[in-house]
Amino acid sequence: MKRTLRFSIIALSALALTACATLQRGPVGNAEVPQPGKPVDLNRYAGLWYEIGRYENGFERGCEGVIAEYTLRPDGLVGVRNSCRQDGVNGEQKVSEGRARVVEGSQNAKLKVSFFGPFYVGDYWVLDRADDYSWSIVGEPSGRYLWLLSRTPRPSEAQRAVINRRAQELGYDMSLVRPTLH
Repeated sequence: MKRTLRFSIIALSALALTACATLQRGPVGNAEVPQPGKPVDLNRYAGLWYEIGRYENGFERGCEGVIAEYTLRPDGLVGVRNSCRQDGVNGEQKVSEGRARVVEGSQNAKLKVSFFGPFYVGDYWVLDRADDYSWSIVGEPSGRYLWLLSRTPRPSEAQRAVINRRAQELGYDMSLVRPTLH
């Protein structure tokens, strides 16, 4: 009896998380998401990234000052720590911690990321990046999510133009990009 109850609770929790994720989906901004174009050196990718733009989504609604930090863990996984300021750059800080594993055969450009244990795993594809790892374009297969990342919170207009142009070349509708304030 306890086993059946435990299984039912786990199944209902997974169903609720899936329903929440489905409700948070935005419009498809890229109907034909390309495969990542370059291998990723995780040692160089690790560290602090500033979100400079994104497709709006439910789990980041109202977030400004978004920062992602990636660390290489001793168990071979990638540690993920995302933070944002709620409702403005001086708002209350929200933090989410998770982990990711590299998808085999992806040259480290595709990760499976989990913030909610084993019940919900999302795709994280490094679609393109600067040769010096100063910027990165991240998406996933549905075309509903896009993140534009930089190593600095306020990249130069020239660098921002390069990132935006490259995202557009990858097929993304740039009119859906919401700039992130820092």
